[in-house]
Amino acid sequence: MYDLKDKVVIITGGANGIGESFVQNLLEEDIKFIAILDTDVEAGEMLQDKMMTEYANSKVKFIQCDVTVDEELFGAFDDVVKEIGYIDLVINNAGIANESDPKAIRKEVEVNYIALVNGTLKSLELMRKDKGGNGGTIVNISSIGCMCQHAPALFVYMGTKSAVLQFSNCIGREEYYSKTGVRILTVCFGITKTGIYNNLKSFDENINKDMQQIIDLYPMQSKESAAKGAIEAIKKGESGSTWLVAKDSPAVDVTSNVNKAYKILSEPLV
Repeated sequence: MYDLKDKVVIITGGANGIGESFVQNLLEEDIKFIAILDTDVEAGEMLQDKMMTEYANSKVKFIQCDVTVDEELFGAFDDVVKEIGYIDLVINNAGIANESDPKAIRKEVEVNYIALVNGTLKSLELMRKDKGGNGGTIVNISSIGCMCQHAPALFVYMGTKSAVLQFSNCIGREEYYSKTGVRILTVCFGITKTGIYNNLKSFDENINKDMQQIIDLYPMQSKESAAKGAIEAIKKGESGSTWLVAKDSPAVDVTSNVNKAYKILSEPLV
């Protein structure tokens, strides 16, 4: 069981939605320090001040950061290490779901996948034991969408979240973890009631007309349930494992299902 007490944490996309609930739930675990990375300055500073008041024993710091800008993302990580000395836990949580036009689609891919990969690799650089670090944990946020065979909308979003799952499972494998000492987990959220679902946009107007009906096909959970389930996964999960948090239910380890799916897909090659 992974103990969060006194840990130093970085979370991207931490000012709103599930990220905001993540921050509060982590502070309830008596962590030492959390850096909230986000572009929303007003929300980030408000959350920082509120959490510093409510959890006087922990330090909360908001850092304005666009995760798609390497200098800002890497600089935020370096600033935490300069201030605290090390990092224990990184949660790559930032995500968007707007694919209304080519520019928005590029941004979606950059936020949901490229920035997550960069955040993972930067975390490894700073934490890996074979390079002088203390080890640690990286949590990459995916979606139940990567487990759906035929998603009726948001095709690019589903693609990015599938990429997150494959990337995290590969880099989190025991063979690699045994060298780095950095545990890497994937947490897949079911549909969660956050602001992101007020602004879902497709490039196809026919899909946009039916968007709410499509969303209503799936059970929705609260952001508080999502964060609590993810923290349960962080405490229990082995490197390379995949966890599903949906329907306001406890986290479920679905690693065996994912591994079975990969095995079926690769059967023609064996």
